[in-house]
Amino acid sequence: MDIQTILVIILFLAALFYVARIVYRSVSPKSNGCASNCKCGVDFSNINPEKK
Repeated sequence: MDIQTILVIILFLAALFYVARIVYRSVSPKSNGCASNCKCGVDFSNINPEKK
């Protein structure tokens, strides 16, 4: 194998690792609860839904 083939294989594996890491981080559960400010734990039951 020549040097160009080896470089292409290394770049391909690095890109594959990068994409797999992005997918894993977007699917894995967050360990810090609601630190992302998603407001999933907020109680909206006493808010009036009228428009101003």
